[in-house]
Amino acid sequence: MTNLETKITALLQDALKEAYDLDRPIHIETPKDKENGDFSTNLAMTLARDLRKNPLEIGETIVAHIEKPDFITKIDVKRPGFINFHIAQSALHDLIPTILTMQEAYGSSDMGKNRHYNIEFVSVNPTGDIHVGHARGAAAGEAMSRILKKAGFAVTKEYYVNDGGNQIHNLVLSIQARYYQHFNKEATLPEDGYHGKEITNLARTIAEEHGNRFLKEDGYAYFRKTGVERLLDGIKQDLANLGVTFDIYFSEASLYEENKVEETVKTLIDQGFTYEKDGALWLKTSDYGDEKDRVIVKSDGNYTYLTPDIAYHRVKLSRGYDKLIDILGGDHHGYIDRLKAAIAMLTGEADKVEIDILQMVKVIQDGQEVKMSKRSGKAITLRDLIDEAGKDAIRYFFARHSLNTHMDLDLDLAIRKSTENPVFYAQYAHARIVTLLKKAQRERDLKPDPAIKDYSALEDEHVKTLLGTLNTYPAVIEEAASKRLVHRVTHYIHTLASHLHAYYSHVPIIVEDDQVTVQALNVLKATKIVLKDALELIGVDAPDSM
Repeated sequence: MTNLETKITALLQDALKEAYDLDRPIHIETPKDKENGDFSTNLAMTLARDLRKNPLEIGETIVAHIEKPDFITKIDVKRPGFINFHIAQSALHDLIPTILTMQEAYGSSDMGKNRHYNIEFVSVNPTGDIHVGHARGAAAGEAMSRILKKAGFAVTKEYYVNDGGNQIHNLVLSIQARYYQHFNKEATLPEDGYHGKEITNLARTIAEEHGNRFLKEDGYAYFRKTGVERLLDGIKQDLANLGVTFDIYFSEASLYEENKVEETVKTLIDQGFTYEKDGALWLKTSDYGDEKDRVIVKSDGNYTYLTPDIAYHRVKLSRGYDKLIDILGGDHHGYIDRLKAAIAMLTGEADKVEIDILQMVKVIQDGQEVKMSKRSGKAITLRDLIDEAGKDAIRYFFARHSLNTHMDLDLDLAIRKSTENPVFYAQYAHARIVTLLKKAQRERDLKPDPAIKDYSALEDEHVKTLLGTLNTYPAVIEEAASKRLVHRVTHYIHTLASHLHAYYSHVPIIVEDDQVTVQALNVLKATKIVLKDALELIGVDAPDSM
């Protein structure tokens, strides 16, 4: 909540107490239409049922009990009962030196003070290149982590390396088959094998490094170790090219090596949370909100995929995090209740585990869905996307949409060098500011001055709109962090850029009066600071020229 919102909330609380002797939560919003003021509340409508009065009448009564302070020019009530506050532009002027002084610290908060979150995302099997769906999760997880840090949280980013299951066995057999084929020895890939060119390339590299050694001796252990390491290295490099890094790469295999899975199953058995049926071991997840019980040990003695995941989350919780956040694909929706049920059994801390579901991405080019890479003829990879559109466009486009909505990635739009492209539009706003600041210094030896306090010469609606948008940045960060809405920041970026472009187009900035020019330069510099900071939160560069 901004300082102005805090003041308006206090005015409403006092008026509500005087008018109706009530104390209620008050929600303040910023209307899109400035005819409805700079701030608005639906308070009167929320009281209509309890008071059995018309919302307009309630709103007018509340307003009648507000003594209008100097920073408010007008308070009105509009149908069906919104109370609207019109702010004097002078009330926003203190914001300019504040931003110029705080720099990128502006918008930060202590909302997450002494709170430590673990965010696990991507976690794609190290069996090939990272594909488009995982790329969306990578962009979202990295941006979410940065936003949470901005809001004062400590954040640990974690990648769960699935190197302990049957998929790795199939990977090894796939590498081995390609290795044999390199030496013209007949070999068939397993039914669930991996056919990507990266497997063929890896097998060829091994052949170049070791010759036909593994035609004569068992190469299984080497293929396993080398395959996982090098394919994971490739994934790490692709993610780094997207601007995504991790603090921890946690090996699934280590859970077995350290007996964490066995210990977890034993604990569940000992505490009476399991039963045997049809030769399998079942977990009583239905007692904890799941739709049915789940098998954790199959009749053949092997674990289901759920079992090591339970052990893994138990390990993460043992590190003392306040919350575990997993970003998972849409096909994991049914997984949520069974995992949280198991965590409730083991630790009683199921509320510390939250799972954000990531929906599918369609790649669109020339108006058609593209399913295959032009380069490889296989599924579209992160590398393909970066090669085609660049890191900034991919990060921005993925951050534009709520995680739980399906999205179309329009590659034609993403590579377009025009203001129709939203990332170009935002970056152009930053570059435009830099150009103006350089021009003022080059031609008039003028530059921003944080010491200036008087901005009365800039009484213009475009300036007020721009300052009002800068004023909401801290509230946007808190909302994006508390609700984990990465796209809220991207929407803010677009709004700020549009107001900057409107200001540039309608208001002379470098004028004859030096003092007025420096005031305008201060506004530009403040906008530049916030715009760059917001872009960095979603992993997009803020170029000085375009």
